[in-house]
Amino acid sequence: MHEMSIALAVIDQVETAAAQHTGVTAVRSVRLKVGELAGVVPDSLTFCFELACAGTLLEGAELVTEEVPGRARCTPCAREWAVGMPPRLNCPGCDGSAVELLAGRELQITDVRWESGDPAAREPISEES
Repeated sequence: MHEMSIALAVIDQVETAAAQHTGVTAVRSVRLKVGELAGVVPDSLTFCFELACAGTLLEGAELVTEEVPGRARCTPCAREWAVGMPPRLNCPGCDGSAVELLAGRELQITDVRWESGDPAAREPISEES
């Protein structure tokens, strides 16, 4: 299940970004663009993300996936179409096979929402038992 490795990579990237901002206390949501042709099952990715977030800054964060439909353009006749699944990679206009994929392979973090607090405003933890 490669969705787990994708979830782990997303968590790593978000934690790295959070570390560059002072006082991030929690991540509330992560939004991803997932292309129809990326070979990712969004429900499986969400399941893996929830499991992988346990014990991290992202624990309890919501993963929001935005599916990007596959689109292609025929080089000879310039016609564009939705490729669908399974993908149609021959031009529906001229049946040409010189095709450029325009969209549908995306797998990118587009937004992260986190909470931050002022560390100086926190009360120190008592060392007394």
